[in-house]
Amino acid sequence: MTAPTATTPLTVADVPRLVAGLTLAEKAALCSGQDFWTTQPVDRLGIPAVMVTDGPHGLRKQAGASDHVGLNESVPATCFPPAAGLASTWDRGVIRRVGEALGAETRGNAVGVLLGPGVNMKRSPLCGRNFEYFSEDPFLAGELATDLVDGIQSRGVGTSLKHFAANNQETDRMRVSAEIDERTLREIYLPAFERVVTGAQPWTVMCSYNKINGTYASQDPWLLTDVLRGDWGFEGLVVSDWGAVDDRVTGLAAGLDLEMPSSAGVNDARIVAAVEAGELDESVVDLAATRVLTMVARAAEAVAEPGTYDVAAHHALAHEAATRTAVLLKNDHAVLPLDPARAGDLVVIGEMARTPRYQGAGSSQVNPTRLVSALDALAERDLDVPFHPGYLLAEAAGKPGQDRDDADADATLRAEAVAAAAGRTAVLFVGLPAVAESEGYDRDHMELPEAHVALVREVSAVARRTVVVLSNGSAVTVSGWQDGVDAILETWLGGQASGSAAVALLLGEAAPSGRLAESIPVALSDVPAQLNFPGENGTVRYGEGLFIGYRGLDATGADVSYPFGHGLTYTTFDHSDLAVDVDEVTASTAAQDAVVRVAVTVTNTGERAGVAVPQLYLGRPASAVARAPRELRGFEAVALEPGESRRVELTVSRRGVSHWDTVTHGWVVEPGALEVAVGASSRDLPLVTTVELVAPPLPTPLHRYSTVAEWQQHPEAWEALVSAIGPAAQMFDAAQGDPAHAAMFAAIPVVKVTTMGFSDTLTPEAFDDLLATYGEA
Repeated sequence: MTAPTATTPLTVADVPRLVAGLTLAEKAALCSGQDFWTTQPVDRLGIPAVMVTDGPHGLRKQAGASDHVGLNESVPATCFPPAAGLASTWDRGVIRRVGEALGAETRGNAVGVLLGPGVNMKRSPLCGRNFEYFSEDPFLAGELATDLVDGIQSRGVGTSLKHFAANNQETDRMRVSAEIDERTLREIYLPAFERVVTGAQPWTVMCSYNKINGTYASQDPWLLTDVLRGDWGFEGLVVSDWGAVDDRVTGLAAGLDLEMPSSAGVNDARIVAAVEAGELDESVVDLAATRVLTMVARAAEAVAEPGTYDVAAHHALAHEAATRTAVLLKNDHAVLPLDPARAGDLVVIGEMARTPRYQGAGSSQVNPTRLVSALDALAERDLDVPFHPGYLLAEAAGKPGQDRDDADADATLRAEAVAAAAGRTAVLFVGLPAVAESEGYDRDHMELPEAHVALVREVSAVARRTVVVLSNGSAVTVSGWQDGVDAILETWLGGQASGSAAVALLLGEAAPSGRLAESIPVALSDVPAQLNFPGENGTVRYGEGLFIGYRGLDATGADVSYPFGHGLTYTTFDHSDLAVDVDEVTASTAAQDAVVRVAVTVTNTGERAGVAVPQLYLGRPASAVARAPRELRGFEAVALEPGESRRVELTVSRRGVSHWDTVTHGWVVEPGALEVAVGASSRDLPLVTTVELVAPPLPTPLHRYSTVAEWQQHPEAWEALVSAIGPAAQMFDAAQGDPAHAAMFAAIPVVKVTTMGFSDTLTPEAFDDLLATYGEA
């Protein structure tokens, strides 16, 4: 669809004048879309409509007129690897370049805003939309998504950071209430959004469908105004997820500027009625209209001058990105890379080699400009390798071997493949079919389809060597079959060049460089979140708190198949010469000031070039608050030639050593021991040292129910309290009284002392006076 344009291009400087000239009805209309994909124009003032469209790993612009549910066929666009794969690059530069290409295609199609990226946490491996999200770690997700947004917006078009917030499942997603404690929200589920907002200022933020602690995200003033704009300084507009609005007037007042798609005028009328009835101040409507028009003005240049882009170059970038997303999980006896000169020893098995699973299902589906399968890529190299489909795949219907409808079709295809694999090197392409994971519903388990598992087991029992290539958007368990195979290459969903990238990696034309952005547990039952996933009766309790992903697996000591950050390549690396400098944290240390400086030497100790990813983790072994054993706080992708060494420097800010304090409702730094660890994954950390982090003490503010121990943290207040209690106060002092009694009494709220007969002089009135002087009444 071509958006109408004004005769004179709209500029941001025009917005105040235009808002002043709008009627209330026109301003209300600007607060919702014109249809499924475009904003509302105001022809009499020359205000154009602007088109927004789905992403986030490729443009999904409808080829014809907008239909009412946005399902029409979309124009061809480069399908890059989805976020699950991009995050596995751990490479800011690669992701920035993909973003620039996405921005160029968005602009080239006269679209103003690409809807993405998604930075929700992978709380459970079962979330059906995990392929669209970056990681189980908020630091990694925030860092990488910031570069993607920067890259897209560098081309003069906007992004929509989504889904804000706590949208971590598809089950009952449009009404479920995510019950999350304050600290967990601030430390796990909000930081990736915060990092992108503060670091890249996306043009828009998209609120999620769900409720958070009983309030819909679309009408939560704490979320949309206090946190997003007040705490983080967001400057753009908030748009609803499509259909996420519950109460439009309440949402507008809370900070939801634009409702999508169009409500066909229903909610526009409600906004007008609320203003006319005195229930909504017109200034709220003015502010929302201003934000919408500012976005329209920012997009005007791109719409007026779309520009062009190189389709072939973008496909080449998609290929490069796919080679960088793949994670080599296992490579026993250096079976990979394969020798093309020995192609006669190879057999390729698995329909996914011919019919690639390269992107997720749902609103993010891209119509690729080109699609290359692994068989295509082998043929391009003139490698005549026998192929057997091995299993049925619904999306391959009609292809040879896929037209069987008997009950034993999978078994027959498997038997043919096993016979062909005997004594040879078998390369098996297996994974999750499209129906297994999608927007709109969650998975029931983490296993590969039974036919795929049976194929792997039976082939590996007869093949001389077995290489498994996985295609899936979220982690799958490998513990039931991995011991029988020689190598596992996790390609995630690799985009339109997934097949050519897989072959390039298998043959050694490129070296794997991906690292896991999500843990692969031995079993789903090891994941703490599964105790409370996906909830019931419209509520899901985040009972695991901070302990998602590797944080929870490490805290419980669970074995994993492959840890967060893991990834092999065709060379080896050594980490050495760890150096750590720590600055004292003072009242004047700003949140983004560097506090910890870490340097490490990384050396390529193998015989070919490769990409190392040194990772920095911090732990607080003697913390007074609950913490994971370690948390990622720095990383760098470093390309090294054989024998080459490089000194890598990583810094951690004050914010990076802080935790959210639920008493003061702010970020605080706890003084004490800080464990600094550097290595190749969360469980491969050869360099570890402990330093002292000096910071002001953290006394708990005194309130009516503060304990004896908490009063003792305030010397002046404690001295006054001891004086008021009199001689009986010695029972609270381990040095003067019984240490066991003192330890027991330490947990007693001081207010109880006034009623338990400990002191004749500390009356309730005297306690109130002390509290008024030293604490919070």
